[in-house]
Amino acid sequence: MIIDFRLKVFQTVAQRLSFTRAAHELFISQPAVTKHINELEKNTGKPLFNRHGNNISLTKEGELLLKYANNILGLYQNLDEELNKLQEIVSGEIRIGASTTIAQYILPKILAKFKVAYPQIKISLVNNNTQQIEELVSDKKIDIGIIEGSALNPLLHYNLFFEDEIVLTTRAGNNTLKGIEIKAEKLKTIPLVVREQGSGTLEVIEKALAKKDIHSNDLHIELALGSSESLKSYLLHSNAYSFLSVHAITEEIGQNKLKMIEIKDLDITRQFQFVSLHGQHTAILDRFKSFCLLHYNLK
Repeated sequence: MIIDFRLKVFQTVAQRLSFTRAAHELFISQPAVTKHINELEKNTGKPLFNRHGNNISLTKEGELLLKYANNILGLYQNLDEELNKLQEIVSGEIRIGASTTIAQYILPKILAKFKVAYPQIKISLVNNNTQQIEELVSDKKIDIGIIEGSALNPLLHYNLFFEDEIVLTTRAGNNTLKGIEIKAEKLKTIPLVVREQGSGTLEVIEKALAKKDIHSNDLHIELALGSSESLKSYLLHSNAYSFLSVHAITEEIGQNKLKMIEIKDLDITRQFQFVSLHGQHTAILDRFKSFCLLHYNLK
């Protein structure tokens, strides 16, 4: 079941009265929260929050929207619970394949909740790159994949899971840049640590930078490493910067070990998608996809 995520963002900001706390709770960056709220205000034609320096409060229009948002999102939750009962899925098996970021930072939390809801369903998970996951689906060695990037194989069926943000990150104590906001051109002057050549994440970053006429040979790249974990570990012991999925740094941000640097004129996003064989629809797989869509951004 796809819920209106923008409405969920508004509800969380309204309840916490903090863009920062809402971003942390929803596993997205603060600029993304601001963007969602601005779009809602544009659509309604009215401001939803009063801004008082670093403090915010709801306007009358915001209070009205919150009332309806609570009702709408509550109905989504009730519907999901009723669907669970009607589906009566008590046993079966799901063989899942996922690319690295998803398998490491996103799926474990979802699978833990899924097992509570459906304890009799057997789950297996393999971790590999996008191309290999697609091959496993094609060969019927797994039932469903969750991958990065755009649809590539016409023999397979793709459904959008969600969009992931990739953000500039450094250790919390690194003050070589003044403030928490820069322009894209500033990237040419700072030490960067990146993923290895051939990495899907690196490809997404390079394409986004190229739109700003910034290329690899313009950057001061200290080192290339093979995983998000190795990048994070390097950052914690240096004054370097790196681009990482916001989902990969949630814990370190919460523990004040890492911080995000906003780039005013640059947004880097990528799509995560479900991939399966055409015509492959079972109650278990449909339930699993709906569960993922409902729970991926919740603690």
